[in-house]
Amino acid sequence: MEKKQLGPCVTFFPQPTTLVSTVGADGSFDLMTASWAGILSKTPPTMGVSLNKGRRTYELIRETGCFVVNMVPASLAVEADFCGLKSGRDFDKVKETGLTLSPATHVAAPLIVECPLNIECRYTGELELGDYRVVLGEILEIHAAAKAFGEDGSMDTRQFDPLVYLGGIRQYWGLGEKVADAYRDGLSLVKG
Repeated sequence: MEKKQLGPCVTFFPQPTTLVSTVGADGSFDLMTASWAGILSKTPPTMGVSLNKGRRTYELIRETGCFVVNMVPASLAVEADFCGLKSGRDFDKVKETGLTLSPATHVAAPLIVECPLNIECRYTGELELGDYRVVLGEILEIHAAAKAFGEDGSMDTRQFDPLVYLGGIRQYWGLGEKVADAYRDGLSLVKG
């Protein structure tokens, strides 16, 4: 496969599209789109989100010590884009997008009802990278859409319909169909 060199940039995809919900000490809420987010550790269960240190979301996380990472479904691409384009200092993003907030179980930051997966996090630290901070959060609870589960406990992951961001080319996409089962199909390459 022939390759083209792009130089040092942020083109890497797909990236999850998430909405980070926060709360201020005064009870105000904010939402921010973040695609630089992911699970960083299983033990302890830790989420990491990279935020510009000038963002209101970063300020609120440091102020209250908590946040929720909400997985955005493809149906909310426009709302997620808005939350990444506008500052919570200037707009009430909850009002502008029509999204619904619901209390979390363990943290003061709210869940976004329309998001099928919500991860409650307690701030545990951060890593400084230039103007960005990789904010670390201990995962305290994960809320998953009940409609994704069968009576036997099986999960239909299509119900989550995650929106992904293609960094560098500035596009949102949904996922396609499943192509393999992890931790199993790769074993077919083992000889003898």
